[in-house]
Amino acid sequence: MGSQPVCSPRELLVRAKRGVSEDIGRLLQTYTNYLNLLAVTQMDPKLRARLGPSDVVQETFYEAQRDFHQFRGHTEQEFMAWLRQILVNNLSRLVERHVLAAKRDVRREVSLERMRNAVELSTARLEAVLADQGASPSASVQDREHAILLADQLAEMPADHREVLVLRHLQGLPFKEVARRMDRSHGAVRMLWLRAIGSLRQRLQEKDLI
Repeated sequence: MGSQPVCSPRELLVRAKRGVSEDIGRLLQTYTNYLNLLAVTQMDPKLRARLGPSDVVQETFYEAQRDFHQFRGHTEQEFMAWLRQILVNNLSRLVERHVLAAKRDVRREVSLERMRNAVELSTARLEAVLADQGASPSASVQDREHAILLADQLAEMPADHREVLVLRHLQGLPFKEVARRMDRSHGAVRMLWLRAIGSLRQRLQEKDLI
């Protein structure tokens, strides 16, 4: 049997809206690394000890596939926003269940709004990493969202490189706090960050993404 043809997310979205469940699944998988990164930025260590980011993403995929008929958008940007909303709702339920009191009150609403804003900010910061590199996507990839391209590259990097970039760029933490979280000296973290940035730039150049 021949392999499936390679389709862009835009093409998969069009096909999925025609009702082909297989294409919905293929479409969702293209956002795995992106949603994992966003989940990581919103789950503190205590919460991650009980449930991993990948579990939250899989639940998000399940709900997105189940409720795909409710998606009314047509572009990748609209689809990403829809996925982020599902992810935020799942993360909020986790916080309510494991961090806040079981009783539903105004704190959950505040948490939901805060988390929605935080996820949007993390996406904006992820988009800005390319700008921080003084680069822009090459002509061959300009039709893809920058955040997706970068999330895929970060997922392939060594764990310590990925962590320092996530803490510094996606969570916007100062180097002092990054050093505390990674249990390293301030100087060691700065050197690690410089190596990680250089490695990311090289990866983007090698894959003709900048």
